Amino acid sequence: MQSREHIRSISHLKSHAAQISEEVAATGAPVIITQNGEAAMVIEGVQQYQEKQELIALLKLLALGEKDRQAGLGLSVEASRAQLAQAMP
Repeated sequence: MQSREHIRSISHLKSHAAQISEEVAATGAPVIITQNGEAAMVIEGVQQYQEKQELIALLKLLALGEKDRQAGLGLSVEASRAQLAQAMP
């Protein structure tokens, strides 16, 4: 749960956008923007966003690999090592 210091209203965002941007850059913590008392959006730094997107991509790859493993696709450890040995000069 976010602490109250990282929650701002949309009217505060409108009048203090630059300050919020600096806060996010300095702390790395996302800021939750509320509208009519309900959470409406999250502002986060570009670095945090990119890291999250990379993590999602890796999790998707892991899920696909696990799906293939459960379906009996893929190689055994021995077969994989043999392929690697053949590929190495």
